[in-house]
Amino acid sequence: MGIKSIGLTYLLLVGLAYMWATKRDPQKARASITSGAGALLSLLPLLVAIFALVGLFQEFLPPEMIESILGQGNRAVSLLLGGLLGAVSLGPPLASYPIAGSMLADGAWPPAVAAFILSWISVGIVTMPFEAKVFSWRFALLRNGLTLVAALFSGLLLGGLL
Repeated sequence: MGIKSIGLTYLLLVGLAYMWATKRDPQKARASITSGAGALLSLLPLLVAIFALVGLFQEFLPPEMIESILGQGNRAVSLLLGGLLGAVSLGPPLASYPIAGSMLADGAWPPAVAAFILSWISVGIVTMPFEAKVFSWRFALLRNGLTLVAALFSGLLLGGLL
């Protein structure tokens, strides 16, 4: 099942849920649609920026470069670089998926891509000063270090299962 058919199936299910909600309580259904539209409009600039970034990534970083940096040739370096790239990335997890898909299509080693996604979600190098201010430098360094190591091991495990 392709991504388009999954999306269409999801839209159909959501449409059916809204039809049920409209029959049950039309006022709440309208409020829900308004709320959802507002969320979409607030996310739209981010989504456009993400896909524009993916387009730049695909056009200006040749697949050979991605494969040489994140490919299977030097697995330890690829895994570490994948994890570190995710750790310094900033944004919602949603942003990591199209970038990771592009990496995979360009020949990146699956465990490195998995480490990229996992560390994007869980490691916050860019936000570490704020975390340290709230919790302490010791806590921030320990949490981010352990989480990066966990992302690398999980990437290996996930990549091995793929």
